[in-house]
Amino acid sequence: MRFVNTFILIFITSSLLAFEPYNFMITAKKGDGIFSVLRKYKLLDHSCSKARFLELNNIQITDHLQIGKEYKLPIKIYQYNGTSIRTTIGIESWEQAVRIKKYNELIHTKKIRKTNYADSNILWVPYHELHCADAKTGKETVEISAEKPKIIKKGKFKQVDLFGKDHKVVEIKDNSLAGEVYYLVSGHGGPDPGAMCTKECSNHLCEDEYAYDIVLRLARYLISHGATTHIVIQDKNDGIRSEAELECDTDERCNGAKLPLNQKKRLRQRASHINSLYSKHKKQGAKKQVAIMIHVDSYGDASKRQDAYFYHHKTSRTSKKLAVSLRNTFREKYNMYQKGRGYKGFVKTRNLYMINNTLPSSVYVELANIQNSDDRERLVMASNREALAKWMFEGLAKVKI
Repeated sequence: MRFVNTFILIFITSSLLAFEPYNFMITAKKGDGIFSVLRKYKLLDHSCSKARFLELNNIQITDHLQIGKEYKLPIKIYQYNGTSIRTTIGIESWEQAVRIKKYNELIHTKKIRKTNYADSNILWVPYHELHCADAKTGKETVEISAEKPKIIKKGKFKQVDLFGKDHKVVEIKDNSLAGEVYYLVSGHGGPDPGAMCTKECSNHLCEDEYAYDIVLRLARYLISHGATTHIVIQDKNDGIRSEAELECDTDERCNGAKLPLNQKKRLRQRASHINSLYSKHKKQGAKKQVAIMIHVDSYGDASKRQDAYFYHHKTSRTSKKLAVSLRNTFREKYNMYQKGRGYKGFVKTRNLYMINNTLPSSVYVELANIQNSDDRERLVMASNREALAKWMFEGLAKVKI
């Protein structure tokens, strides 16, 4: 009798182990990439599922999938108990169970899986349903930046503390940019100050501080016309500043997290944050989404002046259209305010990480040569920083997508 009981216990234990939930696996085929695979399995709109896919397979977002290699997907496979989805996976929310049911039906309808979960007793559960979604609403737990404005009627005001005490109240002039989404990225930051003026400057001038100040000013213009505006790199202590010499510091953050020392990790951090927000806004119906990366250049030759210039993605027509609009706007302003001077800013393509790895249409801006004394006037005078922000706003607003 003891032998029989022991046998039954072993059998039951083995059965339970046999049906422990496991990750669904695929074999990469020619043409498969991270984004295309996640899109196929309806996971692309969920940033935490994308992150989980990278974690499960120990890869980076920029890596290529190897043909013939197996990859784990952020989809757990359960044995359906034939009674209910809730009791199968141990959840209480009816709405959550309905979403999982619809997901399985969609995957079956799209012929991604051959059998229905009820017939095969095999249930697919996306990672985001158990780890990233609110059980009542189904919304992702990824937070939208605090700077996201609601559509506010003309004449109303919005408070953005990030702009500092003297600039935090923003008047909403109109809603001409309502429905448009902008991601503003000031270059470098944290452990990396970027280009610096040291030899010819009484105090060290850091690229990241001036780029950040101009980003905040640009954000104010965009918000005042109804745009949803995400300030990707943030320094809560600075705000918009009127000083000529902006103090260099290292406390900038991206989505609340410290900026890594490693450059590639810093770029990956901000690109990932932008892409997660982009997917959310796209799902909500946003048509025009633009990322603009603002930098200050540094030439070894301090005698060389350099007007603002613009890089765009090599195959994106919208990216080029934005860059050309910015260049043309700057040229018009120079012809207006500095007649006869001429403007030598240009538009080009360049193989840059932030242009190649962000989903919104992107433009990379270099505003001046920080080593050149004349160029520095564009940076150290607050009125000039304001003008640069205003001109970029006008150039961006002209482009319709």
